Amino acid sequence: MNNDRHIAHFDLDAFFVSVECLKDARLKGKPLLVGGSGDRGVVAACSYEARRFGIHSAMPMRLARRLCPQAIILRGDMESYSKYSRLVTDIMQDTVPFFEKASIDEFYIDLTGMDKFIGCSLFAGELKQKVLRESGLPVSYALASNKLISKVATNEVKPNGMLEVGFGKEKSFLAPLSIAKLPGIGKETAYKLVRRGVETIRTLSEIPMEMLEAMLGKTGLELWRKANALDDSPIVPYREQRSISTERTFETDTINLRFLHAELTRLTESIGFELRRQDKLTGCLAVKLRYSNFDTVARQKTIDFTNADHLLLQTAREIFDKLYDRRLLIRLLGIRFTRLIPGNYQISLYEDTQEQIRLYQSIDSIKRQFGEHAVFRAAGASKTSRSNQRH
Repeated sequence: MNNDRHIAHFDLDAFFVSVECLKDARLKGKPLLVGGSGDRGVVAACSYEARRFGIHSAMPMRLARRLCPQAIILRGDMESYSKYSRLVTDIMQDTVPFFEKASIDEFYIDLTGMDKFIGCSLFAGELKQKVLRESGLPVSYALASNKLISKVATNEVKPNGMLEVGFGKEKSFLAPLSIAKLPGIGKETAYKLVRRGVETIRTLSEIPMEMLEAMLGKTGLELWRKANALDDSPIVPYREQRSISTERTFETDTINLRFLHAELTRLTESIGFELRRQDKLTGCLAVKLRYSNFDTVARQKTIDFTNADHLLLQTAREIFDKLYDRRLLIRLLGIRFTRLIPGNYQISLYEDTQEQIRLYQSIDSIKRQFGEHAVFRAAGASKTSRSNQRH
């Protein structure tokens, strides 16, 4: 254990709900659901008042309404959420020397060395108050020797809590907790462990490493390390990624609309997968064309934050159809996503069904395992060589 590290994990409490309450104070203290209003939609976020009824994120909205008929359902506003996320990020940048933005609403802060000055505990407590004062958003945090312990500890004290896990007390802190509290344990892995009588992190930590590896492969080794409070993962400094793009220069200039639409589909799917792999959403899409005479034109459109292929493809096709008005031979086609923010598929598609969410999760799982071209839309199939270049 590295006793020299002081890592704080800050997590904005029920972030989407807190933002909605800032916009309308009458919502405070009420059971709120953010998500799809249709019967087949899912809950993207819920207030702590709603959680008392057994509601949680990713739950079918129909079931959530049944559990709490009086709940107020809000469709959600990614524009506002990203605005407040940027506000808190600015506070972090102005206040702390070194931090990682792990998602739209959580941060890891390296306070190593701060104990020699004003003290890590005092600094973290003052930062918590500063975030509340300047953004209006409640935040919970935990301070520990590594990222794993600080994240688990934060989850234990939400909402509006704070906790410090002292050096040497990491394993005893984890020991009584359910294995479900350990990051990286999904439903399938948890089921395998519980079937073998492994329900607490203490029990998991006592299983020989070799046995866990035989049972779960590499996942077993990683879980053994986590159960024993071992985590040396570094803080990844926050850098705002401006854009992600891809383009293709054709071997032969073309006016074949069927071919161009297929390439548009393939390129959009390619960086749509990259967005999801990086847990990012885009709020602006641009299409670029270069004609055979080397004239280059581009057009962009602001969209609701998303990383879902079917929404991105719809916008890309609309832009392309408006942009390609000269009917000249095309030598290059490009797609670019900008206004990137942290976020995942589930929180961006308020009106999508559980089936559609599961479909994307399955497709991305196959792509991660076998490569991004393992699964693609038939509309994106092309007999021409795939000589695209990503930037």
